[in-house]
Amino acid sequence: MYRTEIQVTMVAQKVINLCTVEPKLAFVIRIRGISGVSTKIFNGTFVKLTKTSVNMLETVEPYTVWGYPNLKSVNELICKRGYGKINKKRIALMDNMWIARSLGKYGIFCMEDLIHEICTVGNCFKEGNNFLWPFKLSSPQGGMKKKTTHFVESGNADNREDQINRLITRMN
Repeated sequence: MYRTEIQVTMVAQKVINLCTVEPKLAFVIRIRGISGVSTKIFNGTFVKLTKTSVNMLETVEPYTVWGYPNLKSVNELICKRGYGKINKKRIALMDNMWIARSLGKYGIFCMEDLIHEICTVGNCFKEGNNFLWPFKLSSPQGGMKKKTTHFVESGNADNREDQINRLITRMN
């Protein structure tokens, strides 16, 4: 009896571990500046979530908002505000030719490939994300309230999880 209970709990733990999938992608937006540092407020970028990157995000949480974007938000950001780094210049991603020239060796030939690579955090995520220029977003419609307090305390700073999609829509 004891042995079967152990086996049942082991199988249950394996099933639970398979079912709980943690997000791999985050979108980080800077909402506050620091005196003496360049003011790039409302600039956003994609970040691959690892234990190290989460610790770094916790360090800068008073100055940033971050969360887990969905496919629609990623698509809208890249299509509307996407710029690529080509010869250290900021070039609008209007044509797939620029993407194919810069990222073709990694198997990314068009806008859809780039969006897929970013969303799935694939093997060439680093190259695709480095190709993208940081997104320059507008100030959100309706403004920001309580930028200094955490999101949990009905402020704006810290991890918004899935609520980042609403903020991206307001700022895009």
